[in-house]
Amino acid sequence: MAFRRRNKSYPFFSQEFLMQNHADIVFGLVIFVLIGLMFETTAKTAILFIQPQYNISTMSTDGEVTLYHYGWKDCATVLFYLCITIILHTVVQEYVLDKVNRRLHLSKSKNTKFNESGQLCVFYLVSSLWSLYVIASEGYILHPSSLWENYPHVHLRFQVKFFYLTQLAYWFHALPELYFQKEEIPRQLQYISLYLLHILAAYLLNLTRVGLVLLFLQYLSEMGFHLSRLFYFIDENHHKMFEMWSVGFVLTRMITLTLMFLAVGFGLARSENQVLDLETGNFNTISIRLLVLFVVCFTQSWLLWKFFRFQLSRTRELRLEQVARKRAAAKQQMQRTLKRDSVGHHENGLIKVENGTSPRLKKIKAP
Repeated sequence: MAFRRRNKSYPFFSQEFLMQNHADIVFGLVIFVLIGLMFETTAKTAILFIQPQYNISTMSTDGEVTLYHYGWKDCATVLFYLCITIILHTVVQEYVLDKVNRRLHLSKSKNTKFNESGQLCVFYLVSSLWSLYVIASEGYILHPSSLWENYPHVHLRFQVKFFYLTQLAYWFHALPELYFQKEEIPRQLQYISLYLLHILAAYLLNLTRVGLVLLFLQYLSEMGFHLSRLFYFIDENHHKMFEMWSVGFVLTRMITLTLMFLAVGFGLARSENQVLDLETGNFNTISIRLLVLFVVCFTQSWLLWKFFRFQLSRTRELRLEQVARKRAAAKQQMQRTLKRDSVGHHENGLIKVENGTSPRLKKIKAP
């Protein structure tokens, strides 16, 4: 399966060869793992990469239910779906974004931002719909107290664990993708690291329920921003979507902080079991709660600070542009007024009136 037309071949394992064929190489690794399912001797190892591990069967009112918890074998599953994410990333780029770019004829810098927003829009859309489905099916909307009740939430349903594994796979895949980029690497590395930090903390500290709701809110807000940027690149007159996103961004930060204080600061603080126990997965201690609140509050405050600083600088630039336009318009108006008030103007040494006629008046010397 070839993802792009190649006009030039490069030596094997050279930098250019890896950049041009990385998706095909990863696709070959995925096929190799899938072929392993066909043989009895390698099937157990192949399943380790494809299927989430650490399943436990328990009895409930609905019958037998299979639940999962985390362990080191999840690294193999994340690695496999990281490869799947690279393939999907290439498919979206080659068959959707590149075709749109050819029609828009964007500059190099805008082309890079357009590709970034296009990729993230697809991911945020799928992840927000997926997380909303999980939240609704788990009953977190009708019973918000279930976000912190019966902590620790060690045992997860398949859809919850698989959601977290794919989220980790996507953001880990974004790190090697930076190798193929040349612009804004520090900025992208910042938000990739923040996503990995928060998702790993929610997964390892058994705060998956709160983390699921926070990810839904964050992805919804970020999808609005990147959609606004896509429409702006298509037509630069689209500014209202940015204004709508600005309101949603601030609301998302406020809801996130409120939910964290409600769930971690008050809900878990009232729990009777507040002793660190690694075997049962209980991390409900005052020091860990304060650390979690500090990390989330610091991140949200930093995002708000960056947002308001950008808005203030943009407002200042718009005011300067308006002042410059007013001065230019006033200058043009003054020149027109002086022209109208003058008796005539000189042309080829003759005095002409405003209607362009040249009456027989005295001839003056040209300067």
